[in-house]
Amino acid sequence: MDLDTLLIRYFGTADAGAVGAETLASGIEHCRVDLGLEQDRGKRFALWSFLHMFGSAPDLDVAFENQEDREAARNFMDLLAASESDGES
Repeated sequence: MDLDTLLIRYFGTADAGAVGAETLASGIEHCRVDLGLEQDRGKRFALWSFLHMFGSAPDLDVAFENQEDREAARNFMDLLAASESDGES
């Protein structure tokens, strides 16, 4: 799963800036449903990460049964937050 593929699948375009509010809401809902149905841990993590970048990821204890997956998600959030604060300097 790469970002462009996910953007096209859920929003119909690889240009996130071109996505209207209604399409965004619909795509996020579709992605949340797919996350709930996905059994593969790696794919679940990719979908959760994608949702997180749009501010729509479910809580870690809801999204991940496995403690290791929850810890990986926390690390992802920390890395993303650190990269965002680096860009503000």
